[in-house]
Amino acid sequence: MTRKLNDDATMDRIMRETPAAIRVILQHGMLCVGCPIASFHTVSDAAREHDLEEDQLRRDLEAAIDAGDGTSSLPRGPRQSRAVDAARPRRPFGVRS
Repeated sequence: MTRKLNDDATMDRIMRETPAAIRVILQHGMLCVGCPIASFHTVSDAAREHDLEEDQLRRDLEAAIDAGDGTSSLPRGPRQSRAVDAARPRRPFGVRS
């Protein structure tokens, strides 16, 4: 089942919570990684800025989220509280299951 991205999910949040999405972003020729605007741009904003087909970008990002390890909270709705975020187990950077 494909999970849908929230319309208000920023590119920065997508990359932080679903690192597999970074590959999709780079494959589309986007330079969101390290961009100071990524924390403000939604998928719609980024697609428009990079002259990309928004629906295709969304499908590709959603596929990356679905293929990930299931820890992404993006499709579930508004941001959870900091306490819930802090309690969620995190894997060290670069460690794969």
